[in-house]
Amino acid sequence: MSVRIRDLDAASAGAWDAFVRATPEASFFHLAPWAEVIRRAFGHRTYYAFAEQDGAVVGVLPLARMRTRLFGDLLASTPFCVYGGAVAATPEAAAALEAHAIDLRKRLGAPALEFRRLAAPDPGWTERPPLYFTFRKPIVSFTDDLKGQEKNIPRKQRAEVRKAINRFGLTSVSDSDTDRLHRIYAESVRNLGSPVFPRRYFRLLAAAFPDEHDVTTVLQGDRPVAAVLNFHFRGEVLPYYGGGTREARGVSANDFMYWEVMRRAHRERGATSFDFGRSKLGTGAFDYKKNWGFEPTPLHYCYRLAEGARIPENNPNNPKYRLFIEAWKRLPVQLANLLGPPLVRGLG
Repeated sequence: MSVRIRDLDAASAGAWDAFVRATPEASFFHLAPWAEVIRRAFGHRTYYAFAEQDGAVVGVLPLARMRTRLFGDLLASTPFCVYGGAVAATPEAAAALEAHAIDLRKRLGAPALEFRRLAAPDPGWTERPPLYFTFRKPIVSFTDDLKGQEKNIPRKQRAEVRKAINRFGLTSVSDSDTDRLHRIYAESVRNLGSPVFPRRYFRLLAAAFPDEHDVTTVLQGDRPVAAVLNFHFRGEVLPYYGGGTREARGVSANDFMYWEVMRRAHRERGATSFDFGRSKLGTGAFDYKKNWGFEPTPLHYCYRLAEGARIPENNPNNPKYRLFIEAWKRLPVQLANLLGPPLVRGLG
């Protein structure tokens, strides 16, 4: 029987996720609940499609259209996610899903189709020059203390973690308090000059993945100074949305936080791999992750473009956003929290 392309619906969501969990090339960001999260948090139309053959799911393709006045029109797999693109069990299913996406871009009139791939693109796609890199490595089995942890974190980072514990008395809690996380995260991204996500986005993520998330919060006494939302998928922990207050750097809170994420995930969930997420080349975050002993791996973001269209450049490296970023850093946090969510929906 030939491959048939169908739209994701409530009846097929279970089979979709079963395929994703069983397919090594699929990622946490291919799971079906992302469709509802993106729709409800940002108001974007989603076009999740799967390939079916002999009644079984043999491929999935998450797609969403970001269309805003300020930042243009993009059909992407997948916005607000690090990884995307078609994942299939057979070359025929992969080709059918890619053809479906190309045809959908034309029917919608979107100028660009983007696949966020780990693997190199197939022929016919235009690839962005290297900009985004991911950072992943195994977690080596360890005890709760810092002795003998050379294979997990470098010497300098171990020293910072010891300082955080012994000099500054930092502790951590693991729960699902996304509102506390959002308060810290909002201050952090304002300091970087970036618009903040709406609070409801974090709440929706927690509700969509109740058993596959947690929030690690760093406390100095009873005062939160850093926090991060983590995802857990097939033995891997992914610290995804994190930040700290202005005081966090002075007490080594970030190094302690990521150590706690690694330690807790390994001890409490049996995690064997750590995915530090994507960072842009030439940024402080890129250098920070390298200093933690992670080797950067380029992400292959590739495009199918309408005639005359260009690869979107809606990222902080674009010089035209430089003045905006500097001005945003000076906004009061409450005002930034009010203005940020309508803007960030086009910056996925």
